[in-house]
Amino acid sequence: MAFLSSMNITGSALTAQQLRLDVISENVANINTTRVEGGEGPYQRKMVVMEADGGRNTFREVLAQAAGNVPAETYNLSQAGGVRVTQIVEDTSPFKLQYDPTHPDANAEGYVEMPNVDLVKEVTDAMAATQAYSANVTAFNTLKTVATRALDIGR
Repeated sequence: MAFLSSMNITGSALTAQQLRLDVISENVANINTTRVEGGEGPYQRKMVVMEADGGRNTFREVLAQAAGNVPAETYNLSQAGGVRVTQIVEDTSPFKLQYDPTHPDANAEGYVEMPNVDLVKEVTDAMAATQAYSANVTAFNTLKTVATRALDIGR
């Protein structure tokens, strides 16, 4: 069943990276939003927090067990592992101030609080998430190839 566990791990990573890309898209879409619903100020950048899901064994532990140097019951290798999104948090960095006295959200001095979204940072994060997503698609396709070849052996 390790084969199915590998697919679950890859699937969890694909889901997490897709959510990360969705949040990045929301940030970019609101890069100029000076007022959120309820009027509490400008849009705040959001970030995805991920953590390992199971699979707490290190590579060294797995290698030692595979080599027969450690009894099998020492480590619990039944947990498949993967990744999960634990929360989506708001970035607490300060808002940018832009001088525009004609803007309806300008304060008494003529400054408008702009969202704390930095386009360069968002594009960089999107590129990293896309690369991670692509790597997991490659891993999933490799698993499919292995399964197909294994089935061909039985013919």
